[in-house]
Amino acid sequence: MLKGNIIPTILAVLTLLLVVVDIVLALGNQTLQTEVSERQQFITQSIQLEALNRQVISVLANMAVKTNDEQLKSLLASSGVNLGPNPEPAGGSK
Repeated sequence: MLKGNIIPTILAVLTLLLVVVDIVLALGNQTLQTEVSERQQFITQSIQLEALNRQVISVLANMAVKTNDEQLKSLLASSGVNLGPNPEPAGGSK
């Protein structure tokens, strides 16, 4: 008669164990989803800021060339912005 009670008990323990494993996996999955969501938000914000950064650099580069500001040119060069050779003024000699 004990054999008849052991099988349902083993099945109940296995079921309980599977439930605990499922809960642990679900919590781990939720943590990973939160981390992925935060990374995606960072990437999205970085892409949005990249356009603004390009505009700021463009304005600074144009200002450095127009005003021939050596300090600004130096700052841009130290940041990796290459202004290239000095362009000839408009209406130059032919």
